[in-house]
Amino acid sequence: MSHSGYTQLPSGSDSFNQRQQTLADNTYNVLQSASMSIQRSNQIAIETENMGVEVLGELGQQRETLLRTTRRLEDADRDLSKSRAIIRKLGREVLYNKVFLIIIILLELGILVGLLILKLVKQ
Repeated sequence: MSHSGYTQLPSGSDSFNQRQQTLADNTYNVLQSASMSIQRSNQIAIETENMGVEVLGELGQQRETLLRTTRRLEDADRDLSKSRAIIRKLGREVLYNKVFLIIIILLELGILVGLLILKLVKQ
């Protein structure tokens, strides 16, 4: 049917327009929801990045602490090695002193025995 050169749409055109409007509204709602989801994702990404920066900072501090501790342990190890060498040297010196004292005591005993023998022989 035509009216002044225009073709009249079938009577279902209002329902078509209604469906188009509903589709447009649904599409808009989906876009809004997606936009909000992207914003939340961006916010979570920013928070995650901030936490990562904090963790990296803490890890850097812990690394420095571990390096200082390692240096201290290495210094302590060197000091212990020097101490062991000194203790071994002292142990050897104590042994040499004991041997020297034993030799002196044996010489004194030998002298005493010799003097006793000389005294007994002269009597």
